[in-house]
Amino acid sequence: MKNLLSIEELSAAEIAALVTDAIRLKAERGNHSAQPLAGQTWAMIFTKSSTRTRVSFEVGVRELGGFPMFLSGNDIQLGRGEPIKDTARVLGRMVHGVIIRTFAQQDIIDFAEFSKLPVINALTDDEHPCQILADLLTVQEKLGGWEGKKFAFIGDGFSNMTRSWMWAAKILNFELHVASPKSCQPPAEFIASLDSDMITVSDDPISAVKGADVINTDVWLSMGQEDQKEKEAEFAGYQLESELLSGAAEGHIVLHCLPAYRGKEISEEILEKHADTIFQQAENRLHAQKAVLVALAQAK
Repeated sequence: MKNLLSIEELSAAEIAALVTDAIRLKAERGNHSAQPLAGQTWAMIFTKSSTRTRVSFEVGVRELGGFPMFLSGNDIQLGRGEPIKDTARVLGRMVHGVIIRTFAQQDIIDFAEFSKLPVINALTDDEHPCQILADLLTVQEKLGGWEGKKFAFIGDGFSNMTRSWMWAAKILNFELHVASPKSCQPPAEFIASLDSDMITVSDDPISAVKGADVINTDVWLSMGQEDQKEKEAEFAGYQLESELLSGAAEGHIVLHCLPAYRGKEISEEILEKHADTIFQQAENRLHAQKAVLVALAQAK
């Protein structure tokens, strides 16, 4: 693995190996036997704001012996219109790896091509692979794995999180039911590209949650969509609340990648009931991302 640009590009074996290594790194925290990033500087280019992503990557790089260098869009010439391939060529001669949180997926693809560095997708409008790896780590810890489990995602059916979950379901061959308003469902060509009978998309949250072991949601309006109030109005009936979850499997878990808007996509009651899992999920960003960093360092 030379980069982490998307879940789509990973194999089942690579995902399983990253989760396994994340478990090891979590257990060894504070007493790592090796520091694979020793002497390395990793640039963090963020054109989207962040709490969990920034903190977990800065801490993770440091704990593995490296030096994180945070660069917001206003700090570098990208913010003034420099082509991304030029920025990539410059940083490719100065740093050892790049972590990018931005809008366009093509930007990170181009950055990897022109920098020749290991590049990590820390979120784009298309995918959020680091979050999915942390979520799978949480499922492993809470339920013993994903095999034979039913997953449900309730909310925007074509967000970066949903797309990443659909690729994960295809690659790992678990059952995933996505419930979303019809206007927010993935286009037919995307569903066809998945070519998986394990993935179901509907506008029926009750059916999606029925018997589910893992119920996932996210904000209804992704970053940059906050002014689209007409879209938000379409999600009536899609809130994770006690009545909807009454049909879920016994011992089910609830995931939310945060930040959460209590009273919108998830009720206060349900978030607090499942807070231990949700904040374990947030912590697991650190451990999953450290596993990615180790894998990329070893691939050099």
